[in-house]
Amino acid sequence: MQRARRLASIAVIAVLGTTVLSACRSDSSVAVYLGDKKITEDEVTSVLDDVRSKVPPGGHAPSATPAPDAPELKAPTRAQVVGTLVMREVCLKLAADKGFKPSEQAPIEEVARATGLPADSRYARLFSELDACRAGIPVSQPVTPTQEELLDVVARGRAAGVIPPDAKDGEAGQQLDGDVLRRALAMRNTLTEALESSDVTVNPRYRPLEYPVLTFSDSSPALVVPIGQSGADTVVDAR
Repeated sequence: MQRARRLASIAVIAVLGTTVLSACRSDSSVAVYLGDKKITEDEVTSVLDDVRSKVPPGGHAPSATPAPDAPELKAPTRAQVVGTLVMREVCLKLAADKGFKPSEQAPIEEVARATGLPADSRYARLFSELDACRAGIPVSQPVTPTQEELLDVVARGRAAGVIPPDAKDGEAGQQLDGDVLRRALAMRNTLTEALESSDVTVNPRYRPLEYPVLTFSDSSPALVVPIGQSGADTVVDAR
């Protein structure tokens, strides 16, 4: 799927004051406050239950004979569902504010093959809508990474096991730096600005919440956008 952006690892190139929520935003039944909107825990549960119900044991239907390159079906984590719901709202608002149109959505079957998500799940549709919106964002000039940013990408690569342990940080950074990373940095900056203007408050159970704008060949995050606060505080029940 052409829209997918994955960062080449060294060895593999992939194609693809207060410690609680404020008093007015402290309902434990809300996953994320987004401006005057709420993403509730019930909504997150509904999306997650739907996709899980469509993932058979072992990742394939018992009678099915999957193609050799068919990905194993999998369900996202709860935090991934929250992140996708938030970023979809943020991106669609950005499109409305900036006057750009999301790109045409890829066929849901292609999304499913690229991600391992069940094609008939609600989450796959939400993921596809976000992907199309992201692809339509007018990205500014590629951004040259700072040394700190390069080292962060390298550290994430080491944690994911896609960078050989004997590779030096400087050498790994030089190999990872390129047009794909630099355009992803421009995209990250655009989405970060959109998030900062969206008045986001994240339920502490999901902090720190991140959204990957670039992944390594094994789908682990290489470059992320932080969503909301970073502190893992205690939820305040509004009752």
